[in-house]
Amino acid sequence: MSIIIKSASKQDIKSSEITTETDYLNRRDFIKKSGILVSAAWAGGLSLPASAKSSDYGNDYPGLKKTAYGKGENLTSFKDATTYNNYYEFGTGKKDPAKKAVNFKTDPWSITVEGEASKTGTFHLEDILKHAQVEERIYRFRCVEAWSMTVPWVGFSLADMLKRFEPTSKAKYVQFETLYDPKQMPGQVRRVLDWPYRDGLRIDEAMNPLCFMATGIYGRDMPNQNGAPIRLVVPWKYGFKNIKSIVKIKFMEHEPVCTWNVTGPKEYGFYSNVNPDVDHPRWSQATERALGSNFWEPKTKTRLFNGYGEQVAHLYKDMDLTKYF
Repeated sequence: MSIIIKSASKQDIKSSEITTETDYLNRRDFIKKSGILVSAAWAGGLSLPASAKSSDYGNDYPGLKKTAYGKGENLTSFKDATTYNNYYEFGTGKKDPAKKAVNFKTDPWSITVEGEASKTGTFHLEDILKHAQVEERIYRFRCVEAWSMTVPWVGFSLADMLKRFEPTSKAKYVQFETLYDPKQMPGQVRRVLDWPYRDGLRIDEAMNPLCFMATGIYGRDMPNQNGAPIRLVVPWKYGFKNIKSIVKIKFMEHEPVCTWNVTGPKEYGFYSNVNPDVDHPRWSQATERALGSNFWEPKTKTRLFNGYGEQVAHLYKDMDLTKYF
């Protein structure tokens, strides 16, 4: 199924196609009625991965399509995945987001599309999601501080969404931007970063089948502290590339500004691929510890591209990954 995108600024929309106020203000019901859930053929109940606890899973997406991504992975518990987060907009402590994002308002929500594309404008999230092929993908998630988690993400293909905006031949990169709202995001009151948070990908990276726009985890709507209502998941890159609470997408001819790349260019490169051979200047990236594991358990070796080399190594053929880190 394709994504139907309608800009509120267009004058040729039929009245019958306009989102009603009630549906617009009740995203979950709207999404379910609009076909974001997969066909009833999948509605035989949730089949949980062997490592998942039934209590970890919610039922916001009944009949969710399961995929082969991440089969056999040991899942991080829902509690650990939602209480240990990097989200500086709500504070620099790992526990801050869960505590301070409780009242963060994510409905209604719009995304502005700019730059080198034929279809630009501001789009209601409901219209972007409408008829999307939503599924669950289990991806490993590697943070630059040498910890990792494995999460069952709910969402849809980034490539499928970007294609609907019809990027032109000049679109060599795509930049994403997080909401800037210090009243709701107390971490933005402090200039620990150059707000709003921005990051980006080369267009061929963004079009890779692994790239994912997530709207939920563990069969539930995305928790505020994990990037509600919509965030990026790029499983072969370090966590800070996986930008949260997206409000702007810009297609660009030249390499975009990325917040951490500007803040610490010697520590955080544009590509930020998981690479055990490139240490962070202040710590090694050769090993990692799974979130929720016991401290006395041995760390595991970090895998190049976070273990997704078969799917993405070709994107960096003949590139010096110690220079383009």
